[in-house]
Amino acid sequence: MKAIITVVGQDQVGIVATVANELKTLNINIVDISQTLMDHNFTMMLSGEWDDQVLSFDAAKTALEALGAQSGLTIRIQRQALFDAIQKL
Repeated sequence: MKAIITVVGQDQVGIVATVANELKTLNINIVDISQTLMDHNFTMMLSGEWDDQVLSFDAAKTALEALGAQSGLTIRIQRQALFDAIQKL
């Protein structure tokens, strides 16, 4: 499975590490990553991939949304195929 994950929120120490550690726990490999900070607002977009026979998309989504709620961040995940299709419109 390939997916695009976005993280948005007020800047705080350790956002990248927190998200990366959760992805490691879920066995999601970070293929590409970009992050920026604008006036104390943090935004990160990354491409991740994993074996969907081991971890379902819904389970990954649930875990990442829970991490976002716990960390005061908005974390969204979208299947890569859907993301690509939307970008072509």
